[in-house]
Amino acid sequence: MSAAFRKAAKSGQRPHRERAQPACRKKLGLLEKKKDYRLRADDYHKKQNALRALQKKALDKNPDEFYFKMIRAELQDGVHTIKQPKDEVTPEQVKLMRTQDIKYVEMKRVAEAKKIERLKSELHLLDAEGKKPNKHVFFFDTKKEVHEFDIATHLDTVPELVDRVYNRPTIATLQKETLKGATDPARLKKLAQQRKNQYDLLKQRIEREKAMFVIAQKIQTRKDLLDKTHKVKVKKETTNGPAIYKFKFQRKR
Repeated sequence: MSAAFRKAAKSGQRPHRERAQPACRKKLGLLEKKKDYRLRADDYHKKQNALRALQKKALDKNPDEFYFKMIRAELQDGVHTIKQPKDEVTPEQVKLMRTQDIKYVEMKRVAEAKKIERLKSELHLLDAEGKKPNKHVFFFDTKKEVHEFDIATHLDTVPELVDRVYNRPTIATLQKETLKGATDPARLKKLAQQRKNQYDLLKQRIEREKAMFVIAQKIQTRKDLLDKTHKVKVKKETTNGPAIYKFKFQRKR
């Protein structure tokens, strides 16, 4: 009962309010309240604790302590930045490194060219996409022969094999020998997809070989620019070719 009575008694009390700044001291600004003092005191004690921790760290520091970042870092605009070491290489060493780069790229390009030749020998480019279609011209003496012309009869094969550019046996061959290879439409479709994948791979390898050839040319151009001979740029560098320079002719002794 006493607790409930105290709560009921407090409900009727006036709320406690801190007094405002007196009129005679209004020129000094707002009067600091308890919550303002608490914020200021917490900030002050936080700074004091940080200073004491730094003082203790300085007293406990080993005078012989050393880190390489002490000499590799510098302060720029209040930010610590690590100094970038300069490459100590001679012009001869740079030329040798460029030569090694050219040899590596050329080795990879030759390996790619060999793979391209191997793929071409397997595929023969018979039905590659984008390949210019072959033309087979037949000559006749009269217009009647032209109107009566039947390509399947002329080639001595069945009409289903007329459109093929490879493996087109004659009727006599089909009668003598059994048909070899896949004849199922699903199997033929799968083989056609595999052939298309091989052509796509061949196209990618050809593009890669061209890109490596351009890279080798650009590295060689940069290596030639290390020479102190007077030169004039004739053509700017592009994605498909290196820059072209015209060097002053010097007679070698």
